[in-house]
Amino acid sequence: MSYTQIELDIADGIATVTLHRPEKMNAFTRTMMDELIDALDTTDADDGVRAVIVTGHGDRAFCAGADLTPEGGGHVFSDPTPVDDLSDERVRDGGGRLTLRLFNSKKPLIGACNGVAVGVGATMQLPFDIRLASDNARFGFVFARRGITPEAASSWFLPRLVGMQTALEWCMTGRIFGAGEALDRGLVRSVHP
Repeated sequence: MSYTQIELDIADGIATVTLHRPEKMNAFTRTMMDELIDALDTTDADDGVRAVIVTGHGDRAFCAGADLTPEGGGHVFSDPTPVDDLSDERVRDGGGRLTLRLFNSKKPLIGACNGVAVGVGATMQLPFDIRLASDNARFGFVFARRGITPEAASSWFLPRLVGMQTALEWCMTGRIFGAGEALDRGLVRSVHP
């Protein structure tokens, strides 16, 4: 598969997946989801890959959340096509499909969060084995501000990483917080320049 919204580089046993939509702060689309899942299938199948690093292009944003514009596909979370059976894959949350695929990766996943990570940009990092942040990283579980419930299995992953009280505070307030708080509360392992 050729990629249009991510880059996959493999060298010296390390696969680096870069979210690559710099003009949109690496905002998430269904195309990006499909490409990320394909990249994970590729790295799982390659015995030479020992670990996978996931990062965003540039230093402004890891991922600014879902691109809900018509240019971004507009239907990030589910396919709008009517279905007869709710077990049809098309009704599944796109972020959830991605996080479950990340969770089932055969290779260790290391998140290198550079810049803003909100919405699915934050939730996709929850199943990573290790999360690192730049000192300019900012996180936000902003779903309450949009009138929606947390997506991408974050209501399962987040409390297990940071505890119920912190998970509830972050999700109920929808506020943006910095790398220092993410480190203090256990969301990230370390903060780097």
